[in-house]
Amino acid sequence: MDKDSQGLLDSSLMASGTASRSEDEESLAGQKRASSQALGTIPKRRSSSRFIKRKKFDDELVESSLAKSSTRAKGASGVEPGRCSGSEPSSSEKKKVSKAPSTPVPPSPAPAPGLTKRVKKSKQPLQVTKDLGRWKPADDLLLINAVLQTNDLTSVHLGVKFSCRFTLREVQERWYALLYDPVISKLACQAMRQLHPEAIAAIQSKALFSKAEEQLLSKVGSTSQPTLETFQDLLHRHPGAFYLARTAKSLQAHWQLMKQYYLLEDQTVQPLPKGDQVLNFSDAEDLIDDSKLKDMRDEVLEHELTVADRRQKREIRQLEQELHKWQVLVDSITGMSSPDFDNQTLAVLRGRMVRYLMRSREITLGRATKDNQIDVDLSLEGPAWKISRKQGVIKLKNNGDFFIANEGRRPIYIDGRPVLCGSKWRLSNNSVVEIASLRFVFLINQDLIALIRAEAAKIIPQ
Repeated sequence: MDKDSQGLLDSSLMASGTASRSEDEESLAGQKRASSQALGTIPKRRSSSRFIKRKKFDDELVESSLAKSSTRAKGASGVEPGRCSGSEPSSSEKKKVSKAPSTPVPPSPAPAPGLTKRVKKSKQPLQVTKDLGRWKPADDLLLINAVLQTNDLTSVHLGVKFSCRFTLREVQERWYALLYDPVISKLACQAMRQLHPEAIAAIQSKALFSKAEEQLLSKVGSTSQPTLETFQDLLHRHPGAFYLARTAKSLQAHWQLMKQYYLLEDQTVQPLPKGDQVLNFSDAEDLIDDSKLKDMRDEVLEHELTVADRRQKREIRQLEQELHKWQVLVDSITGMSSPDFDNQTLAVLRGRMVRYLMRSREITLGRATKDNQIDVDLSLEGPAWKISRKQGVIKLKNNGDFFIANEGRRPIYIDGRPVLCGSKWRLSNNSVVEIASLRFVFLINQDLIALIRAEAAKIIPQ
């Protein structure tokens, strides 16, 4: 019994010790929380400094867009820009609010009013200058002066030369903008005031003539020979009718232009002839006497013709000198009939596309290049990239026999028998010559060869 009571006493003491220890820990934690709340500090939470980007839910996207619009609308107000008054908090924000203690949040600092005004002022000129387009201050001044002179936008479009090619609609839109758009008209006036006085004087000198000015100028007779003093006197007599930039010289130039187009009062335009009396170009050309026309010599053309004639004569002379080298003539095959030999053709090497006429006792076969000229160019028959530049030589002996010697890398087949490099083979009539897949038939002019053999037989006994 004593042992059992002692064990129960020990277990009760251990339980009471642990209970008292837990109570002490809870009291210490409560004291820490109270002290932190009293000092106004929030207990430090463990968090990572790395930013984790996650996708926003639909309610968060709507809320963020509303928050941005509310911040732009409120500007410098003390309301919290991150939350819109009519939106509900999202699920993530609810969690943050539930976890975080209720502490006063300091209001965000309002932007300075001068900054917003500065931004607005900087944006306005950009939009206005963008709307100005291609119109320059000189064009605006030209347009204003011309409209004040003529009161007609169509004549302004036809008579004024601007810095760019504007259509009639563009001229009308620009004039209405200068009249009714306060921003554009203000900027245009500022730009025109900054023009140089010489530029302004040059623009004013180009102003169109009004109808009153042209009417006064038309009274000057076409038969008279007015001087600068005449137009200067006209300016003094009618100072209010003429434009302020008019000079006697400009009036004289415009009067001469009006006289050229028959716009003066004492001038009449001759009517066109009616009926068949209209003179056309061919009739006028027949009336011209060619003998009376002066033949103008063109030295440059004559020199070019002389040089071209000299070049052609040189080429003809070179061809005449090379006639003796042309030992083989290339002729197109039109049919399968046997060729007609002439008195100078010893033999014919006929292929599928062309035929080569042998007119000398020795000819060379191969592939012609810029540096290597041969008698028979086999590339005219077909692909000859496998053929050597000097593939072989065909010779006629004194006894009337033809021999072919292979001087290329590839063999030459005569009636199916290979002739290797450095070897010779006798050619007979209708022999088939194959060179790198190109086939030819060797035809001999029997009549001419018989004469050659007869002459050789006569020479041998002597």
